[in-house]
Amino acid sequence: MFAIEWSPDEIVFLADGVAYHQFNNEHKTTDEWPFDQPFHLKLNVAVGGTWGEIHGVNDKVFPRKMIVDYVRVYQAR
Repeated sequence: MFAIEWSPDEIVFLADGVAYHQFNNEHKTTDEWPFDQPFHLKLNVAVGGTWGEIHGVNDKVFPRKMIVDYVRVYQAR
């Protein structure tokens, strides 16, 4: 299970309840913290870039699917 905990001071990315990345708001400019505005949730199957194999994307793995059981969005009170 993947989760993102988003507050005015930080965004924490989690996998199975374990934080693997944290982005802190240093309260400088909107270029460094553009997250104080409405956003849309986008689920994406990205291929290539620096996350591909060293010699590019292995075409033998296609076709692929992203199967999402459910998505929940909560707002803290």
